Amino acid sequence: MDHPIIVPEKQARAEGQSPIMATGKTFDVQEWSGSGPGYLHVHHSDDEAWHVLEGTLTFRFRDRTVEAPAGTTVFAPAGVAHDYYEAGGPTRYLIIMTPRLRELIATLQTAPFQEHNAIMRRFDSEIVE
Repeated sequence: MDHPIIVPEKQARAEGQSPIMATGKTFDVQEWSGSGPGYLHVHHSDDEAWHVLEGTLTFRFRDRTVEAPAGTTVFAPAGVAHDYYEAGGPTRYLIIMTPRLRELIATLQTAPFQEHNAIMRRFDSEIVE
């Protein structure tokens, strides 16, 4: 990619304009909604971050649970076990991830649950509960 991607805030977008989505060589930024995979997991070599735009996400770590309302940014460095879910209503957030995590998520979304742990291991990640 050889040009910047600029997406105005939701209210200023043209009707039908795509949500925020930028894919680069070292990280991706995508606008998402909904919950994570539903299990505590760890990415051994990849960082991941979220910035909540609307609603509230609840993040679960090994040692605590954190509410993240709109305006909150959460960063999970490689090696930190985590999961997240919508807290009481629809959310909209940016997820910042590596290309490997983008590919992992796409693979998990099309696979039955019983295959998730094997898939996670292929992407240097694992389910830890």
